Amino acid sequence: MSALPNNFRRIRLELAREPKHPAGNPRNGYEFAVPLAANGSIDAETWRKHRDHCRVRRFRDDGEQRLGRVARKPGGEWFFDYEPGNEADDEVGFRFGEEAFVPGEYVSVRNDDDEVHVYRVVTVEPV
Repeated sequence: MSALPNNFRRIRLELAREPKHPAGNPRNGYEFAVPLAANGSIDAETWRKHRDHCRVRRFRDDGEQRLGRVARKPGGEWFFDYEPGNEADDEVGFRFGEEAFVPGEYVSVRNDDDEVHVYRVVTVEPV
């Protein structure tokens, strides 16, 4: 197995404040590995070459976890894919192509129930 490029990062997102969780929820979120460009956005060219290593783990406070991959649709939309070939379970990252994944920033994900939630970028670490 070849080594991953130096720009691969493990990113942790935790649910930000929302009406049902006024303090946020650190037990509800995602951890995923992707290559990042110098500005903190996802490096699509490196992703193409190493897409099999771009994985995601979704975790919930009830203990439920799902494992999948970070994928990209032909139009450039990034999403978490838990069952290849089944679009019903996909979770789409809102504007993930333009977002900077740096600690303290916020990103949105539309879950498989078609609800949009905001997550805070908690950590970005080398893989």
